[in-house]
Amino acid sequence: MSNFDRLIEVMARLRGEGGCPWDREQTHETLKAYLLEETYEVLQAIDLGDDRELKEELGDVLLQVVFHAQIAREEGRFDVEGVAEAIVSKLIRRHPHVFGDVKVAGATEVLANWEKLKRAERGGAEASVLDGVPAHLPALLRARRVQEKAARVGFDWSREEEITLKIHEEVQEFLEAHRRGDREGMEDELGDMLFSIVNLARFLRICPEESLRKTVEKFGARFRHIERELARQGKEPQTATLAEMDALWEEAKRKGPGIGDRGSEKG
Repeated sequence: MSNFDRLIEVMARLRGEGGCPWDREQTHETLKAYLLEETYEVLQAIDLGDDRELKEELGDVLLQVVFHAQIAREEGRFDVEGVAEAIVSKLIRRHPHVFGDVKVAGATEVLANWEKLKRAERGGAEASVLDGVPAHLPALLRARRVQEKAARVGFDWSREEEITLKIHEEVQEFLEAHRRGDREGMEDELGDMLFSIVNLARFLRICPEESLRKTVEKFGARFRHIERELARQGKEPQTATLAEMDALWEEAKRKGPGIGDRGSEKG
């Protein structure tokens, strides 16, 4: 018996009579948060470059897939074999340049063909190219995915400079709304500004979600340095002066690699 078959068997036992009370209580809804959490732990393991951790975290994600499939099996809807069959069928169908006689010039054309095939499967000409982007994605990631899909059908900027000009335009519109004291306008223009920045990141093949996440981590490391140093002095951030904290912030910048401008990170 393969380890995958054993995993399916173990999951069935955990959910069966005499199994684990916690596992038996779970539903698709209650497991949603765990699937998301395990996915982010995979991303963290990738960032760390730790193969042992990555293997373990991928196992946790696989467990979530098998868990959901077992619940569906008990309800007579589908099972893990159906899940595997569906993805195998999709991979073959969406790769006619590998499993058929379609010719492609490169990865860009592969993605364009993928979108055409997906639209045909979901309703043809009436289906939107934006279908399939999950509404629950973090906003930065969702913005990038929407832009990518539009770009695949030719709705895209032609030059990087065009996007930077658009960013400057959106910044000015935000500042104008701020000058007027127009809070609703500021919110709208801030969204436009962020969307334009995501567009530039996408154009430069930088993941905005990853970029911001790394900056948040960098900020956290520096601020913890401030807290540690203040604690050594018998102080707390609430009682320290801004000048004292700024001095420690600059010290953290000097000690850490890849340090950016404080003004863009200080919250």
